[in-house]
Amino acid sequence: MDLEQIDLNLLVVFKHLLAERNVSRAAQALDLSQPAVSNALARLRKLLGDELFLRTPAGMVPTPFAEQLAGPVTQALGLLHAALNQRAAFDPRHGERSFAVSMTDIGEIYFLPALMDLLRERAPGVSLTIHRNTGTVREEMEAGKVDLAIGLLPVLKAGFFQRRLFTQRYVCLMRKGHRLGRKKLGLAEFSRAEHLVVASAGTGHGQVDEILKRKGIARRIALTVPHFVAVGHILQATDLVATVPERFAERMLRPFGLVAVPHPAELPQVAINVFWHAKYHREPGNQWLRGLVFETFSG
Repeated sequence: MDLEQIDLNLLVVFKHLLAERNVSRAAQALDLSQPAVSNALARLRKLLGDELFLRTPAGMVPTPFAEQLAGPVTQALGLLHAALNQRAAFDPRHGERSFAVSMTDIGEIYFLPALMDLLRERAPGVSLTIHRNTGTVREEMEAGKVDLAIGLLPVLKAGFFQRRLFTQRYVCLMRKGHRLGRKKLGLAEFSRAEHLVVASAGTGHGQVDEILKRKGIARRIALTVPHFVAVGHILQATDLVATVPERFAERMLRPFGLVAVPHPAELPQVAINVFWHAKYHREPGNQWLRGLVFETFSG
């Protein structure tokens, strides 16, 4: 198909339907009527010879062909948007702006104290709103609701830029005085211990549990929690052991009286990246914020 055969506005409607999975919400986001969006979808279906979206009780579900188109179309529209909307340079010292950043509770603990100190010093008019990394982070960034995402996020691929901040190991975290809190921890002792497991939805940290299962390393799981924020409090008062990223462990040691020891299992290192949508690759404010994050936390 030649580009002359397709109206670019149809691809804009397609992008919003991908993000919203609902004709009415897409129409609202585009400031169009619902019939106009439905008509645009009908035209696009005819041009491409595919249903593109199927109505289900859960909303409009993209077909395999629509999913195949999603990344290239979103990235192409983002690059066009950036090229056609060059803005004046962002002045952090005098400008006022709120940025939305997506991260896990680990990210909140590790990044936010230092980042807020820097903003107070360098950009007093800038504020942050934190979104939790969940299964909707891709859609939120495509819709422009989130400026940056930080973490281990394998869901962000086509249509997104990314840059590595650092890699880190997993360690075993426990209270001071724990019988296993010595430098060398064996697999047998690890397996016999009672464990605290964090089921952190929307991130890649769940890979640890899968890897341990594949290696046949059993654990006595006494407690499963949905986030990391309570880990320090729980370990401080129990004999539980938690497998956590190293830099998170560093923040927990002194406040909660904990110790961290090398993990006895061979686990891959965790890559923590900054992600941003192609649409905002050249946007001055976004460039400034991610530059500040790189400067402060990379390495």
